[in-house]
Amino acid sequence: MLRPGAQRLRGLLLRSCRRRGSPGRPRSVCGREGEEKPPSSAETQWKDRAETVIIGGGCVGVSLAYHLAKAGMKDVVLLEKSELTAGSTWHAAGLTTYFHPGINLKKIHYDSIKLYEKLEEETGQVVGFHQPGSIRLATTPVRVDEFKYQMTRTGWHATEQYIIEPEKIQEMFPLLNMNKVLAGLYNPGDGHIDPYSLTMALAAGARKYGALLKYPAPVTSLKARSDGTWDVETPQGSMRANRIVNAAGFWAREVGKMIGLEHPLIPVQHQYVVTSTIPEVKALKQELPVLRDLEGSYYLRQERDGLLFGPYESQEKMKVQDSWVTNGVPPGFGKELFESDLDRIMEHIEAAMEMVPVLKKADIINVVNGPITYSPDILPMVGPHQGVRNYWVAIGFGYGIIHAGGVGKYLSDWILHGEPPFDLIELDPNRYGKWTTTQYTEAKARESYGFNNIVGYPKEERFAGRPTQRVSGLYQRLESKCSMGFHAGWEQPHWFYKPGQDTQYRPSFRRTNWFEPVGSEYKQVMQRVGVTDLSPFGKFNIKGQDSIRLLDHLFANVIPKVGFTNISHMLTPKGRVYAELTVSHQSPGEFLLITGSGSELHDFRWIEEEAVKGGYDVEIKNITDELGVLGVAGPQARKVLQKLTSEDLSDDVFKFLQTKSLKVSNIPVTAIRISYTGELGWELYHRREDSVALYDAIMNAGQEEEIDNFGTYAMNALRLEKAFRAWGSEMNCDTNPLEAGLEYFVKLNKPADFIGKQALKQIKAKGLKRRLVCLTLATDDVDPEGNESIWYNGKVVGNTTSGSYSYSIQKSLAFAYVPVELSEVGQQVEVELLGKNYPAVVIQEPLVLTEPTRNRLQKKRWKGQNL
Repeated sequence: MLRPGAQRLRGLLLRSCRRRGSPGRPRSVCGREGEEKPPSSAETQWKDRAETVIIGGGCVGVSLAYHLAKAGMKDVVLLEKSELTAGSTWHAAGLTTYFHPGINLKKIHYDSIKLYEKLEEETGQVVGFHQPGSIRLATTPVRVDEFKYQMTRTGWHATEQYIIEPEKIQEMFPLLNMNKVLAGLYNPGDGHIDPYSLTMALAAGARKYGALLKYPAPVTSLKARSDGTWDVETPQGSMRANRIVNAAGFWAREVGKMIGLEHPLIPVQHQYVVTSTIPEVKALKQELPVLRDLEGSYYLRQERDGLLFGPYESQEKMKVQDSWVTNGVPPGFGKELFESDLDRIMEHIEAAMEMVPVLKKADIINVVNGPITYSPDILPMVGPHQGVRNYWVAIGFGYGIIHAGGVGKYLSDWILHGEPPFDLIELDPNRYGKWTTTQYTEAKARESYGFNNIVGYPKEERFAGRPTQRVSGLYQRLESKCSMGFHAGWEQPHWFYKPGQDTQYRPSFRRTNWFEPVGSEYKQVMQRVGVTDLSPFGKFNIKGQDSIRLLDHLFANVIPKVGFTNISHMLTPKGRVYAELTVSHQSPGEFLLITGSGSELHDFRWIEEEAVKGGYDVEIKNITDELGVLGVAGPQARKVLQKLTSEDLSDDVFKFLQTKSLKVSNIPVTAIRISYTGELGWELYHRREDSVALYDAIMNAGQEEEIDNFGTYAMNALRLEKAFRAWGSEMNCDTNPLEAGLEYFVKLNKPADFIGKQALKQIKAKGLKRRLVCLTLATDDVDPEGNESIWYNGKVVGNTTSGSYSYSIQKSLAFAYVPVELSEVGQQVEVELLGKNYPAVVIQEPLVLTEPTRNRLQKKRWKGQNL
């Protein structure tokens, strides 16, 4: 039953909401502060050639045109099918915030806001930028923990962020009902901007620096040429482009289909409500901060002397525009709206009226229900697309206004300098693949929208749309025994449970129900033998007369001899770590390359592009889905596997980092003596359809050795103790291999002029400013995850990169970047975890020696004793 206030508000909404096709809207259209008419040249000018053609005239596309032109690129052309801001931009609520749980996405937000602060002065166009700050409300203890968790990741960023007490919240937002408020996460400088005015200011800047913005000019055809250029056709003529950028918003799927791509995007309906003047708001002496009531799942901000309120409905109630997915966006749709649906948002309205009681007396002057585009994980897709030369995307923006400025700068830098300015693999369009079906995309977009304001836990799992078609051969065998994690479409065991143990998914900021089982798996590998499913690895086959020459150009390490494997890194031109792979030389000129599941197409695209760019005569094939992988590790691994093969697995015959083709239980495998656990072990690559038979054979053969399963959580603890770096944590496009402690794998003296070699020589000559170190810290019930702040003498001096509990010393363990002067063994620092600083010390790494090292030292001692 609705309370009286809700009933009254509902009636007002029904009488006043805008209908489909209505041109009316709140300030970001009605009160346009930056109205700008395109110069007449935009109607007549045309170019036959362009360096970059941007498709789409929303805030993201116009921002990219502005940044490219300002950076000096000539012949930047933007093509818009109708008029600038048509699509999602014109009806956006315009929120801007420094906050984001993603570490480098904070940089995107930061760059956007810093641009918006100066854009009016630069272009002469009013942008309607308000910066009253914003407050996220915590009304539950777990939400307070989440704020503390986010604060640990703030100290080493330029963005200001604070946890504030209820008294301060009341002072800043006097209209709040404080009964349930426990704390607030406050970001000064946050606010909102008029999307139309912002876009027009960016357009003015783009024209000022020489870009051509052409509209109406719908793209009707895209044709790739053999030299990598594109023919772009419109009703007004065709244009040859060196590259194209799809920034077409909810038309991005149609643009992708022109070249045979199915971009995983779903248009969803988002509603917000605008009130008329509220006396209590009008009486305020300063603008209210933007409010985000996370439990109520809505944002609320001041709009002139009234309020603007926008909810995120649950995944059961929110509306996906299915017809657009099936039939495409209706022709001519641009600045139209959908019919409002009040039933979907009434519970949020009630929550807002309870939190901000003046809403009960408010009159509604507008309801906006417009389409926004979601990717499966709610993050946009930004960068070059694998498999299509010189095709870039900037699509899937659920929050395009705050992303537009930073993404424009990020993409511009990447296009102009040949590598991204910092790592944003979470936005890589190549994180999706053929497994990303329309059904999966819709299920995930619905989940992502509905989960917009849920608590963001570490090790978070979301279950909609799972499993995909990309399951390993062992999925059905293992799913009832373990907690699965999602890795690039695959299901992979995180941890296994035994009878009587809690099998539920229980996310937490502290140690939770997986802690003891993972400890048992750790002991299993250290003391006996364990089996793990590694099928999600990315797997590439490279062969041909130029294969060695190509890999010598790509990798900083030497090329392994036939029958051997090594760890190799691909660097960017500036000497940063683009990727880490294992390279196995299977037969003369034929290689098996292995990378992590999350970087499969990220790495494959780089290899493909370099092969084309250099004209190498090679055949490159992605065989990820063809092969399953089992890892067998532990002191009894050799004993178990030897029962199943006639191949001699003794240490002298099958050495560490050797690779051989053999049969295990009569099943053909490529066996590599390597293990990310650091213990004696092999990785067994085999046909995916043979996974169950191979697994059963190994498990049966290992009964006497008490063989058992282990998952990725135990593997992470094992690899940290062995000081094994992980790509995406200890190394990525934000780090160079020298500061990451990868000198052993980088051969600056090898003859080949590998990518990044010269830059790395310069980095080495200048000296390092920071180093990766290994820390131990005594905590209570919380362990480092990565990206926490490192403190020294009251100042933040660095950050962790990954962490875990060490079951061997019963303390927490973490990798961290610190200034060189604080990198010596024995140095004491502090690590911030959930609002508390824990003492930590730099240790000599590794904490636990690897099995090959222990074996080598034992042999030396044995020889010494027998001299």
